[in-house]
Order: sequence, then C-alpha cells, then structure tokens
Amino acid sequence: MEPRFDLMTNGLGAKIGKRFAAVSLLIQGSTLPRDLQELLMLRASQINGCGFCVDVHTKEATVAGEAAVRLHLVAAWRESTVFTEAERAALALTEESTRLADAHQGVSDETWARVREHYDDDQVAALIYLVAMINAANRLGVIPRKQGGSYEPGMFADLSS
Repeated sequence: MEPRFDLMTNGLGAKIGKRFAAVSLLIQGSTLPRDLQELLMLRASQINGCGFCVDVHTKEATVAGEAAVRLHLVAAWRESTVFTEAERAALALTEESTRLADAHQGVSDETWARVREHYDDDQVAALIYLVAMINAANRLGVIPRKQGGSYEPGMFADLSS
C-alpha cells in the first residue's frame, strides 16, 4: 500500500495542519491526564485502522512512561485488570464516540454517567474534543494512506508555531 498524498508538503494542507495541531495542544494542556489521553488516542486509532496514528500514540505513550502491558492490553481493556474505573469510563466513551455509525444511540447514558462520576467539567470538555480530534486525525492518516513506522517522538512539537 503506497501513500497517496502528503498533506504537510502541500501549502494549504500545512496551514490547516498547524491550526489542527493548535487545538490538540490545548487539549494536551488540560487537566485530563496525559497518559490517559495517549491511551484514548491509541484506542480510537486502533478502531479506525490508522497505522500512523497507532505508531504516534504508542511511541508518545512509551516516552511518557506508560507501562508496556497497558499499551498491549488497551485493545482488550474490557478483559484486562490494568485499567482503573475512571480509565474504563473514558475508554468506553472513546469507543462509543468512535463507533457512532455502529450504535444508533451514540454514547450510552450508562457510559455518560460513568464518565461524569470520574471527570470534572473541564476534563469532560477535553475528553469530547480529544475523541473528535483523534477521529479527524485518523481520517487524515487513512485517506492519504499515511503509513506507520516512521514516527519519531516529538517530531510534531513545532507544528503549531
């Protein structure tokens, strides 16, 4: 599978990419724990089949100190003992939000109630935007066939400037 297009070498693509990255930096700066953010982005990327995003979020989580066992088990978080109840609530929200076309009701009331038990209003706002942004980022990787394997941690650090 060959890549189709490089958005970052296109003038308009690069300009839009910088704005996109700026929103992501705001989310990163929220009180939502950074390790949780990486796990959620990894899970959505797995569901969406974005190899590049799986590469990015696995490597960034590793650099941030995330345990390998948690990275290996995030795809099977329901059948694992290594995630807290708060993380499980956020993972459920991420999956239900990512799979909107598969669920006629969208995010269930049960999942929403569990999220509200564990996260304050600012964290909920960050969660919602994080899921929306990673799903958009996954499409930006899948449509032009951006392949995984080449990402180096921190390589997008200057993208938003």
